[in-house]
Amino acid sequence: MFLLGLLYVAFVAVLIALGAQAITVMVIAVGFLLVQYFLSDRIALFAMHGREVSPQEAPELHGVIDRLSALADMPKPRVAIAESDVPNAFATGRNQKNAVVCVTTGLLRRLDRAELEGVLSHELSHVAHRDVAVMTIASFLGVLAGLITRFTLYSGLGRSRNNNQGPPIGLIILLVSGLVYAVSFLLTRLLSRYRELAADRAGALLTGQPSALASALTKVSGEIARIPTSDLRESQAFNAFFFVPALSGASIATLFATHPPLQRRLEQLARISAELGQR
Repeated sequence: MFLLGLLYVAFVAVLIALGAQAITVMVIAVGFLLVQYFLSDRIALFAMHGREVSPQEAPELHGVIDRLSALADMPKPRVAIAESDVPNAFATGRNQKNAVVCVTTGLLRRLDRAELEGVLSHELSHVAHRDVAVMTIASFLGVLAGLITRFTLYSGLGRSRNNNQGPPIGLIILLVSGLVYAVSFLLTRLLSRYRELAADRAGALLTGQPSALASALTKVSGEIARIPTSDLRESQAFNAFFFVPALSGASIATLFATHPPLQRRLEQLARISAELGQR
């Protein structure tokens, strides 16, 4: 987060030094940030075709979340189910009072109660740590740089000069924006992987059953490999939200991944299990 903040300050300083008229683009970027920040729960549920369910409609799911919320001493989030065979779950919402935890029907069919508790404890950890707000704010710089890059390209500023003898200001802005976007993208992905590991750890400590979370991770990862690629691509946009990415594999460099490798997550859970066994 510090590096992202430092990058943001440097980026704005460069734009000011170049005399760039980027106010319109910044206003648009701030607008996107506010919409994403305040409406993330509604947007995610709409995109995933999820619907909120009552305790009467999903008593077991509500019972697990009731228990975990009490253990974590946090407000109970809203509960939703998405009709999808992709076995996954996600949490969204800017804070604990506006959070929603959504699971797919594919996940409910495949996991036993202990494994379901492991997945939901992971998702509640995201809520408790305000990870949606953290990642939304962290991604703002990349959105801003990306918009400025597109604005510069489409307006033709990259090929123009402020005067006949001056430097190509538009081209400089284009290059700086592109570089900032690339660096902020990598930093945001790094932060996302760190938050996933933190949620695994917090979830395992909350239930006291790291093995159940490890079992759920292994099972979900294996089941996703059997889902048709066409179905997975529809969910790929939610990789950063999901418990396990919809699409992953050796072909995607770890540097660009939103989640740590499965093996690293399992190794961390094994260490936690050993630590709990020694107490």
